Amino acid sequence: MILAAGRGERMRPLTDRLPKPMLEVGGKPLIVWHIEGLIAAGIRELVINHAHLGHKMVEALGDGSELGARIAWSAEPAGALETAGGIAHARHLLGDTPFVVVNGDIWCNADFAALAQAASALHAEGDLAHLLLVPNPAHNPGGDFVVRGTRVFDDSTDRLTFSGIGAYHPSLFDGLDPDTPAKLAPLLRAAMREGRVSGALHRGHWYDVGTPQRLAEVDALAGAGH
Repeated sequence: MILAAGRGERMRPLTDRLPKPMLEVGGKPLIVWHIEGLIAAGIRELVINHAHLGHKMVEALGDGSELGARIAWSAEPAGALETAGGIAHARHLLGDTPFVVVNGDIWCNADFAALAQAASALHAEGDLAHLLLVPNPAHNPGGDFVVRGTRVFDDSTDRLTFSGIGAYHPSLFDGLDPDTPAKLAPLLRAAMREGRVSGALHRGHWYDVGTPQRLAEVDALAGAGH
């Protein structure tokens, strides 16, 4: 699943005309970088949620066949449903087995094949999530979670930043109303307290494209072939 329903307030006025994942870096939309990366890893069945100006994504990408993917669209109400709410809203499209989730407004070279393999190890009676963490960027110096070995914890020291890339077992979202906004972090913290979250540190490229300045920086990197 690619999360693409956010309003992108910090990116205005650019997001007054396009949804943030459709903004271009290196000559193509952010979301297309993700789709191509997922396809290269053998992941072709995609669910994409949308809200603000979502029709423009649907018009541009269609059913995904031109890119070699099969896209199912999950429309959300105005204002969207937050991360966990958006996933819960799309559960009927995601099925009953573990799945990969990627934020649509980042740019990275994450190993999606390894992430898919980690997803296959998730189990309703075992680990419910596998997260990729990254070194803390300037805009999130305090980090989010701690990774020790292959386990992720909600500790207060040595925090790293959650990349917005993870794999989840559907049962993590049990009990959520599919039409009510819900945040992901409380679900993850509850699972961490039970020792049911694995993870890894991603040391490659990763950028949260959250402001026009960061968009310009990533565009320069992508245009230079990085």
